[in-house]
Amino acid sequence: MKILVAYMSQTGNTKKVAEAIYREIQADKEIKALKELDGLEGHDLYFVGFPMHAFGPAHAAKVFLENHAAGKDIVLFITHASHEDSELIQEWLGNCRAAAVGGNVIDTFHCQGELSEQVAEMLKKSDDPQMVAWAEQRSETLGQPDAARLERARVFARDTMKQYSG
Repeated sequence: MKILVAYMSQTGNTKKVAEAIYREIQADKEIKALKELDGLEGHDLYFVGFPMHAFGPAHAAKVFLENHAAGKDIVLFITHASHEDSELIQEWLGNCRAAAVGGNVIDTFHCQGELSEQVAEMLKKSDDPQMVAWAEQRSETLGQPDAARLERARVFARDTMKQYSG
């Protein structure tokens, strides 16, 4: 079985999760940034990771999935600055899964990542009070994903591989 771990990471959050997942896969595997790929070919299973932006996948990841997910077995892993138990997160994760048009989304992992200072500053200027509130909660995201979240990603990878292979 051949596995590809592909990811988009702007601040390093998603890359950390990608590397944790990659280390746990016991199969013929490779890891690449999405920007290095022309498509999804030559593998049996694709772990595809990206940050969440504006309540869905980052634009480049959304376009990539829309153009290349069809007919592929895909596992998504997503980082975001929200609390994992947020009431809205399931809706936003649905937006991410919907981007994998025609793909077979096997499972989805998500965890909190650190909200960048640049994004927080942008959110503080919003007219939307919820955006301003998220910006003000940036300190709660510092250091994320932490060791516990990366361990959850490793367990997710092991469990997914067991489920997929048999």
